[in-house]
Amino acid sequence: MAVYFDHRIEAPESTDVPSQLTWHAAFPVLAVASSRAAAGGTVDLYLQQGEHVESCHLERPHQPTVLHWHPTKPVLAVGWENGEVVLLTHPSGDQTVLPSTHAACIALLEWSSSGSRLVTGDQFGALAVWKVDARGRLQGNYLVKHEYNNPLTCCIFRPASPGDDVAMLARASVSGDESALDMFSWKGAPLKMGPQEGLAFYVSTADGKVHSVDEHCKTSTLLSVDGEIKNLFYLEKREALAVITETMMLSQYSLGPEGGAQEFLKVKLSSKSGQNVDIVWTDNSLLITAAGEQVIRLWDLERDDNYVLALDETLGFERGEMINCVSYCAGKQLLTAGTNLGRIAMWRMVVQPGSRGGDTKTQWKLQTPTEIGGNVTCLQWGSSLNLLAANNSNTALILWEHVMSAHFSQQVAAVQLTPTHLSVTQFATGVHLALQSDIHIKGVCVTKDSVTVWSGKQVTVYELSGTALRNTGSFPCDSHVVAVHGENLYTVEPNRVQIRTPQGTVKQLLTFSKAEGNPILLSVCQSYLVVGTDTAHIRVFDLSRRYNAKAHCNAKNLAEQIANLGGLRSVKCNANGSQISILISQVNGRPDHKVYFYDVEMDTVTHFDFFIGRPSSGIAQLEESERQQFQVTELSGRCPVSHFWDECEPRLFVCETMSVGSESSSTSFFDMVDVSVVTLFCTQEHGLLLQDCYPKPAGLQALLALDVPYYYFSCKVWIEITTQPPRGGPAQFPHMVSRRPLRDFVGLENCEKSTRDAMLNFSFYLTIGDMDEAFKAIKLIKSKAVWENMARMCVKTRRLDVARVCLGNMGNARAAKALKEAEAEPEPEAQVAMLAIQLGMLEDAEKLYKSCQRYDLLNIFYQASGQWQKALETAEVYDRIHLRTTSYSYAKYLESMGDKTLAITYYENSDTHKVEVPRMLQDDTLSLEVYVSKMKDKNIYKWWAQYLESQSDMDSALRFYECAQDYLSLVRVHCYMGNIQKASEIANDTGDRAASYHLARHYEGHDDIKQAVHFYTRAQAYNNAIRLCKENGLDDQLMNLALLSNPEDMMEAACYYEEKGTHMDRAVIHSKSFHKGAGYVSKALELAFATQQFSALQMIAEDLNENSDPALLARCSDFFITHSQYEKAVELLVAAKKYHQALELCVAQNLTITEELAERMTVTDSKDLSEEARKELLERIADCCINTICTIYLTGDTEKIVFFANVCRQKELFIMAANYLQSLDWRKNPEILKTIIGFYTKGRAPDLLAGFYEACAQVEIDDYQNYEKALDALTEAAKCLSKTKDSSTGQQEVRLAKLQHKITLIKKFVHARRLYVEDAGEAVRLCEGLLEEPDLDPAVRIGDAFGFLVEHHCQQGNFQMAYRKLEELQKLLPMQNIRYYISQSSLEALKKEMGELMDRGDNRHSVKDDDEVEEDLNVS
Repeated sequence: MAVYFDHRIEAPESTDVPSQLTWHAAFPVLAVASSRAAAGGTVDLYLQQGEHVESCHLERPHQPTVLHWHPTKPVLAVGWENGEVVLLTHPSGDQTVLPSTHAACIALLEWSSSGSRLVTGDQFGALAVWKVDARGRLQGNYLVKHEYNNPLTCCIFRPASPGDDVAMLARASVSGDESALDMFSWKGAPLKMGPQEGLAFYVSTADGKVHSVDEHCKTSTLLSVDGEIKNLFYLEKREALAVITETMMLSQYSLGPEGGAQEFLKVKLSSKSGQNVDIVWTDNSLLITAAGEQVIRLWDLERDDNYVLALDETLGFERGEMINCVSYCAGKQLLTAGTNLGRIAMWRMVVQPGSRGGDTKTQWKLQTPTEIGGNVTCLQWGSSLNLLAANNSNTALILWEHVMSAHFSQQVAAVQLTPTHLSVTQFATGVHLALQSDIHIKGVCVTKDSVTVWSGKQVTVYELSGTALRNTGSFPCDSHVVAVHGENLYTVEPNRVQIRTPQGTVKQLLTFSKAEGNPILLSVCQSYLVVGTDTAHIRVFDLSRRYNAKAHCNAKNLAEQIANLGGLRSVKCNANGSQISILISQVNGRPDHKVYFYDVEMDTVTHFDFFIGRPSSGIAQLEESERQQFQVTELSGRCPVSHFWDECEPRLFVCETMSVGSESSSTSFFDMVDVSVVTLFCTQEHGLLLQDCYPKPAGLQALLALDVPYYYFSCKVWIEITTQPPRGGPAQFPHMVSRRPLRDFVGLENCEKSTRDAMLNFSFYLTIGDMDEAFKAIKLIKSKAVWENMARMCVKTRRLDVARVCLGNMGNARAAKALKEAEAEPEPEAQVAMLAIQLGMLEDAEKLYKSCQRYDLLNIFYQASGQWQKALETAEVYDRIHLRTTSYSYAKYLESMGDKTLAITYYENSDTHKVEVPRMLQDDTLSLEVYVSKMKDKNIYKWWAQYLESQSDMDSALRFYECAQDYLSLVRVHCYMGNIQKASEIANDTGDRAASYHLARHYEGHDDIKQAVHFYTRAQAYNNAIRLCKENGLDDQLMNLALLSNPEDMMEAACYYEEKGTHMDRAVIHSKSFHKGAGYVSKALELAFATQQFSALQMIAEDLNENSDPALLARCSDFFITHSQYEKAVELLVAAKKYHQALELCVAQNLTITEELAERMTVTDSKDLSEEARKELLERIADCCINTICTIYLTGDTEKIVFFANVCRQKELFIMAANYLQSLDWRKNPEILKTIIGFYTKGRAPDLLAGFYEACAQVEIDDYQNYEKALDALTEAAKCLSKTKDSSTGQQEVRLAKLQHKITLIKKFVHARRLYVEDAGEAVRLCEGLLEEPDLDPAVRIGDAFGFLVEHHCQQGNFQMAYRKLEELQKLLPMQNIRYYISQSSLEALKKEMGELMDRGDNRHSVKDDDEVEEDLNVS
């Protein structure tokens, strides 16, 4: 919690009531203008505590109208009533009067963002633009002057268009960001540097017009509105302009790139009529107005939202109190408002995550008001220190924030409430006192006997005597920090610490060397004083002697031990002076995430890093366990805020931490929610050991101290504090300190010292894992409360072995049994969670289940503890497999609680409503009927109809059976009621099989055979229908039913016809269906042959295959040969494995041997044919195919050639086919190319394949000049040629050597062409070397090599050399057209440069070309 100290400005006596206030943006300098109706006005400058700067005083016989500070330099522009403009420089007081330009009252002054331009304007409409140098000095006369002929009202500069942030890119480059580094390198695109400041601006006039002035000071009218313009604002995110008129009409205009403005929003702002409205515009597009009402109004222009903030009487405001003015501090995110009763209201902005992802919600929290008296008419935030200036109609005041002081020591606590009030609590006696000081309290220090306060200029000491406070001494002192031990006070001044009496007498000086620096921090614990200096040195003094302090150790320079140390924030020592804890700030000014510990005896520095949750060396002695990993997770990502040692136990240390994300927030630390209190054991032997970590309880402000068995906190109490005590007694304040027991002392707060020491030792030994010493420490304790407390401790430390002992001493058999059963869980956290549940530590159990992600057990835990909403949420997100079960359990719970309406909802969610809801509502028939009608569920309809049927309400039952579409029940009830006709209609219309079967049984029972057979058929109960047909001689229907039924029924029907000896034609016609379906194919064939039913035989033969009887297959094949159906006969012969006969039949009847047929005949199973017979069969097939393919060659049918080659799979056929395909245009058809390569590969002819690859390579060179593809082809050729078996002649080796040489030459040429981009000279040298090769031309055409050189010389501009190479090529190839090898662009460039020489060469070429044409013609 913070308070605001106010300082009245030390105004000269000649000044009058302030009329205007304005802060410099960076420097803590306030400009105040005062007006006097008769004697003119003055302008004065004041420092942060109200000190008057005498050198900076302006006085004129006219009144000042406008004040505006330079954005970066301490230069104030002052506009006067007579049109004069003065530049006042602080602190020198230099005054620069601008050349006389304005003849009327100055209406506006505006600086550009960097201060290089100043715009001045007056009431006659004259506007001037001035240039100012980097030091804030005027540069000659104005740059331009415009006359608008109407009073000027507002002016704003347009921000510069964003460019690359060079500083940000530089930092990113240093940190290793390659993309940022590329933006600085010469390889990247040039940086887009935006202008340093925007020089274009907008100015408004009283007639409602807004004019745009560009960077070159050219003006144009941008827009026009109705009424005088009161304010202009620029919305940078939207690139829009907001205009507010005197009638509070808000218009927003989008600004186009060409300079136009388009209105997109217009709204009337609410305000109190006849009042002067104070308007504030924030950087996050928030518009705030105060118009003498009890509320302030806010419009969020980004979110198109608006709301009001009102004063709260419970915080000290009065009913009817009006708000006159507002001001917003972006650095603190504070909105302040001044009231007519002299109070300053403050709202702190709190940004909370919204319900939707990425959305945020802004809330404003009203703080305790600050009273300054009078009527607050103006508020102004400013300077880098975020100071607040206020005008209360009498004078100007400067307010600056001060964090309220608090201190605890020796069972006495003091907490500051207001700048002059303290709340003092004595816990030993329970006495609560209020202290009102006559100074502004900047710090407080308490002991059991005294309370010491200081303001930075004075120190006052109060003695605690019973229930009263008595002033025992007060003396002037500039020390900003004070410590107290016994009757001694310790104050600081440069290079020394003073030991004083309560009256201020200096008793002793503790001096510090220049290297050790100036003392800035003091802290006392027991009889030890630790001092921290501004050079990061610490010294410890022993105060146990009454009259003088003795150095306990040498000065320690922490900068040598701690990297990146910027300064000390806080130092504290433990009870025996052996350990010093230190908080530091880094070089960049940010607080460090570590707490450092200096061991005085060992002269070593260790630390605990709250960002990673680990110490520098501690815990090394312990095994890395699941418990420690969990604790590290809890502690990581945090930053220490304050730290304390126990006043009696030197091992116990506590630190208050907050999350790193909250650390940089502008929100006050005391308002933070994510604050944790961490307790550590610190020893030489074991280092730093985590003892406990728990979140700060709600409603508490900040940690004050640790004094076993309690933590002490300051409280959050928001209450009006009266500045004067009530008459007849001291001021009364609420208790501002609250204490909470340590985890190990819950329930043992009032135990004796021996038990307290035993518990501390037990906790320490348990933390280090020394169980023998831990049990020794508590072996004499008999109290069940102590054992229960130790069992609770085991939950935090996760020591289940110790917990079992504690439960045994407690006699808690139920908890011991539950812990034993929990051992079946694989996660240790789940076992510990069960222990926590048994001990009533439900929050810890919840955290443990979450940490091990056992959401099923967490769900059960929530259900058992009655937290049904959490259980449902957990099941919905994490435990969906138990979602329906959870909903069902909650529904049962609601039913037991009598909430049947909500229970129905969750029965439906669990999908058990069809049974559970009727059961639940069975005693409430009316509600049940309403539910059934509402649900419209078929199952529920059916259940309700059955219920009505059991109640003999047949008509209603029929209606609900019909709604449920339960046709069986409808037919059943109608049959029961005798409505047979209606039942028949339902069965026929719906086709329901169950209903039809029931009705058929009914007809059969009443001897209506025809109807019974009909409905048995509709029910697909064919065996029952066949039975009735056989029993009643219905042979016609029997045949149809048998065809519809299964094979057994078909066989039964066939036997029935065969036994009767009648209808044999029907038996034969449908024999396929009867006998095939029954598995009696031979029987069907015999019957077909016997009755000469060849059509049936045809149908049966269609389904014969290799699994059929060979004899049947042979008999059927003979039948098909007889009837000239040779293809079918061949199929049957192959199925019968009579391959020779099938092949003979193919040859005799000239049948095509398909690939499938050939595969079936070329069997591999030796059981079918001997190996000799198989080879003979394959040879005959091959002979047939060779003869066939030779015939096809003559026809030129490529598809058949490829087909038969693939069918025969003979080497000779593959080679023949490949040779044939080479005669085709394989260059343009990639499929033929692939087929050729495949056939040569299958034909095992690598030498032929190598020749084909060589041909491909030559085509690539001759037709496309693509040497890369030619090289690939020749490489493949070499691979193929290397696989060829060489004959004794050695020709193969010679061919392979020539091919390798050819590849080498092409590789050199390809390498030269690729190298040209990087090193053209080396590429040309390689190419010229190639031309010296004697046998180059077969591999690389000479024309291509010379063409490469000619192209190079042309690109280099060496046309003489290019022409010589061209002539040399012509001599080497006199009969060829050399233009083929050189690009057209190079030829044109040569012709342009060489002129006649190229023309003569062209004539020679043309003559040769003509001769070649004539020769060709003569030959033809």
